[in-house]
Amino acid sequence: MSQPNLVLGDPNRLAVSEQVCINTIRTLAIDAVQQANSGHPGAPMGLAPVVYSLWQRFLRYDPADPTWPNRDRFVLSAGHASMLLYATLHLAGVRSVNAKGEVSNDLAVSMDEIKRFRQIGSKTPGHPESHLTTGVEPPTGPLGQGAGNSVGMALAGKWLAENFNRPGFDIFNFNVYAILGDGDMMEGVACEAASLAGHLKLPNLCWIYDNNRVTLDGPAEWSFSEDVITRFKGYGWNVTHVTDANDLEMLARGYDNFLKSKDRPTLIVVDSHIGYGSPTSRIPTKRMASRWAKRKSKLVKKNYRWPEDAKFLVPDGVYEQFKNGVGKRGAEARAAWKAKFEEVQETVSAASRSTEPNAERPIAGRMGQGFAELPRRSKRNGDARILR
Repeated sequence: MSQPNLVLGDPNRLAVSEQVCINTIRTLAIDAVQQANSGHPGAPMGLAPVVYSLWQRFLRYDPADPTWPNRDRFVLSAGHASMLLYATLHLAGVRSVNAKGEVSNDLAVSMDEIKRFRQIGSKTPGHPESHLTTGVEPPTGPLGQGAGNSVGMALAGKWLAENFNRPGFDIFNFNVYAILGDGDMMEGVACEAASLAGHLKLPNLCWIYDNNRVTLDGPAEWSFSEDVITRFKGYGWNVTHVTDANDLEMLARGYDNFLKSKDRPTLIVVDSHIGYGSPTSRIPTKRMASRWAKRKSKLVKKNYRWPEDAKFLVPDGVYEQFKNGVGKRGAEARAAWKAKFEEVQETVSAASRSTEPNAERPIAGRMGQGFAELPRRSKRNGDARILR
């Protein structure tokens, strides 16, 4: 199989290896949607640089141990773009976790599973499901669901930090990143969650708004015309704007802006092109995505300088690029955290442990002592009844 030589984009702005990785995410999404004859390739094509930049340069996540308690959380609230997540999990080499919570040597999303996209019994359903696929933090089906979940995760992170961090060592200081589309922004649950996050001033929460100006039915302007930036400033958020989703340096400045903001959540508005690379510039609507993939995929690959007849191609060096990026950074961050955690454990006396019986339970994924014994009350016919 021939390898791609040149790629869509300014070669002076991006290293070829990075652009090839980005286009690998795009073409895996195109091929999976075309094979399934169902799905949405447009958002993955537009957002591939956004996710690549986040995972490779900023996300603290060890693909070799996706159970690491202090990992950053990535939430794809725009769940229809699931192939964006599946392709990234595959290329990053995220390992699968079994029902017992044990990390295996198997990939969470293998190439065979990508080829089974949207098929019954696969680990790659149309919308991500956390109980099926390791690396999916929460399931994201209904629009706005991931927005609410991400606020809950960020709030949980701050609660854990308040209760279990020790002087000189933050046991919990993870960040939560979520990608939202126009549909998410329209939902009431996302508005309420954003308002709460601003009120609580959650600095560990970053929403990335895919401002591609297209909805299921057509142009977003048909149904959505509000000033999102002004709205979120009113919520008390830190807001920054990336005007080109393909500019990795501009994206990096956006993520840096979030990391430097210590007193409020951050919204990064990213102007993207749905179906980037399409000869017609954009896919007209999300509804037309699967039909578009069948008719236009070869033309898009030609624009990417990609082998037009290649299917599910991962060029030489792509896996290594991810291994040396998020893989290396994540492994080093987890190892440093684990060493410090074990050091802190040794300094905690037996007497102290006896007075803080719940301190290690979040690490083991267990609820606090006595939680199961708490009564749950229900009123029925005016009587309070204990439920088990």
